[in-house]
Amino acid sequence: MTVLILTCEQDVTADMVVAELNTAGVPVLRLDPADLPGGGVALSGEYVHGGFRGHLSVGDRLVSTSGLRSVWVRRPGVPGTRAARPSAWLTEESAQALYGILRGTGARWMNHPDAAARARHKPWQLHLAQRSGLPVPATLITTFPQAAQEFAERVPDLVVKPVSGTHPQDPPVAVPTSRVPPGADFSSIALGPTLLQRRIAKQADIRLTAVGDRLLAARRPVPADAGPDEVDVRFARTPVRWQPVGVPARTAGAVHTYLREARLAYGAFDFVEDADGVWWFLECNQSGQFGFVEIDTGQPIARTIAAWLARGTPGDGRPSEHRGTADV
Repeated sequence: MTVLILTCEQDVTADMVVAELNTAGVPVLRLDPADLPGGGVALSGEYVHGGFRGHLSVGDRLVSTSGLRSVWVRRPGVPGTRAARPSAWLTEESAQALYGILRGTGARWMNHPDAAARARHKPWQLHLAQRSGLPVPATLITTFPQAAQEFAERVPDLVVKPVSGTHPQDPPVAVPTSRVPPGADFSSIALGPTLLQRRIAKQADIRLTAVGDRLLAARRPVPADAGPDEVDVRFARTPVRWQPVGVPARTAGAVHTYLREARLAYGAFDFVEDADGVWWFLECNQSGQFGFVEIDTGQPIARTIAAWLARGTPGDGRPSEHRGTADV
């Protein structure tokens, strides 16, 4: 039984998991949907006599879709974009073929495409986090300048961040979370949706990596000399390393609820810890990086993901699992 990994060619995070699977002797097929069609990637699905036979080919490897035990949708490219004549039509055709055929297998997903698509929406994340019992900072998403002005008067210490995340230029650029200066002019908010959120005076950043029912959390204290404008951990210049930390029982329960409701097998949760030790939810990236945390802490995140992917599927003689959901 083979593990299929859908990701781009240069993905060091995926490399870490592939190494663990190789060590465990688990067959792996790595495929970038951007290379379909052409690019050394081909597929076929045959529906005859009430049955289905499917195959994927990458280079000189040919794998039956019935032999897939799991599919890790890591950071796949857009289907058809490396074709000789790329087009929106070819992308749609290729995506329909690939993901449609894979949906017909008995493989387990990390994460299922439908769940992943929904989980990317930050407003939905905030709603689900609140419903799951996670503390969420006061937040406004708006295109009304007046609404932003009134929100700033009620919540005077704010940060601004993109609703969607990374700016989709080539190559993509991470847009930093920034502090809103006093007396800010909100008139430009009418030009596009803007997310405003109460700034939490944090004493530490928390990254919690959830793999099935396993929660691996790391904490990085904020340096004593850090200014209030240093709000985005991704751009913080500090020699302080991430350290393993236990997960409070209440937070763990809420995270498990979030994963179950979101139908996610993997999630990278970002929290900030305030002076009272409360973990405030910021977001959950359903395909977030984890290599930097593993390097600092030594936590076996790649090995945990590999073990989840290597588990059996119903009907192959191994323990049954919920397909497309977190095993919580």
